[in-house]
Amino acid sequence: MKVLVTGGAGFIGSHVVDRLLQEGHEVVIVDNLSTGKRRNLNRAARFCKMDIQSWRLEGVFRNERPNVVMHLAAQMDVRKSVEDPVFDAQVNVLGMLNVLRQAVRHGVRKVVFSSSGGAIYGEQEVYPAPESHPTRPLSPYGISKLCGEQYLSYYQRVSGLQVVNLRYANVYGPRQDPDGEAGVIAIFIQKLLNNEQAIIHGNGRQTRDFVYVEDVVEANLAVMGQDTQGTYNVGTGQETSINDLMRLLITHTNSASKEIHGPAKKGEQARSVIDPSKIRQELSWEPRTELSEGLKLTVDYFRERMG
Repeated sequence: MKVLVTGGAGFIGSHVVDRLLQEGHEVVIVDNLSTGKRRNLNRAARFCKMDIQSWRLEGVFRNERPNVVMHLAAQMDVRKSVEDPVFDAQVNVLGMLNVLRQAVRHGVRKVVFSSSGGAIYGEQEVYPAPESHPTRPLSPYGISKLCGEQYLSYYQRVSGLQVVNLRYANVYGPRQDPDGEAGVIAIFIQKLLNNEQAIIHGNGRQTRDFVYVEDVVEANLAVMGQDTQGTYNVGTGQETSINDLMRLLITHTNSASKEIHGPAKKGEQARSVIDPSKIRQELSWEPRTELSEGLKLTVDYFRERMG
C-alpha cells in the first residue's frame, strides 16, 4: 500500500514512517522541516519538502496517488497557539483542509488524523476520559484539533472518505525535541543529563497520561485496516504526577538534581488522563511499554545523542 505521511520528519511521524516501511508499505513524506529534522528522515521513503498549506501539494497527490494519508503535520505547541492563534489555525485548520481536499480529489481511501486527547477534552469530568467525554478545549490548539475532527467527519459524509481520529495522550520517546514545542519529559531529560536544574511548574501534583511513541505507532498501524473508522483514544489510562515523573527521571539519569518548584503555568490542566478501552476492545491495541522502561529507553537515546 502507498501511504503519504505529513510531518514524517517529526518526532512521532518519523517513527510511523519507519514502521510502515518495515511492514513493506511504500511511503511518501511531506514535511516543511520547520520542526521536523532531516536526520529523522528514512532514506527508503520519498521526501517532498513542502508546507501542507502550499498549492504545490496538489502535484504530490496527483503524482503519488496514495491509498492512505497519515496526517501528523501540525502546529503542536499549546503555548504558541495561545500567543498566536492565527498561525495555529493556518497550519492546523487551513493546512489540514488543503490535505483533505487533495485526498478526496485524488482518490485516497482513508485519512488517519493525529488528534489530541489531552487538549480536546479540557478540564475533565470523568477520569480517565472516554471518547464520549464532552469536548471543551482550553487552548486554540485544542480548538484547532477539534475543528480538524469536524472537517474529517464532514468529508466522510459528503465523499465517503474513511476517517480515523486518534486522540493521543502525552506522547514521549526517542527523537522528541527538547526545544520548541517539547514535552516535559524531553525537557527534563536534557536538563538532568546536562547537570542543569529542571524546574517543576507549580506544586507538581498535576497529572498526565504518558504514552510511549512506539505504542502510538502501533495504534496508527492498527487503524489502517479496511473497516476501521471513528475516534479512538490512544493512552495508558494511568495518571502520573509531574513530581513522580521527575523522581523516575532523576533515578534513570543518575542525577544529583533536587526537586525544585517554580511558578505554576497559567491555564494548565490539573489532571489529564484518557481511557483507551475502546481501541483495546475493538482492535486489541495495548500500551505495551511501562513508563519506567519507556523513560529508560528515552534517556539512553538522549545520552547517546549528547555523547
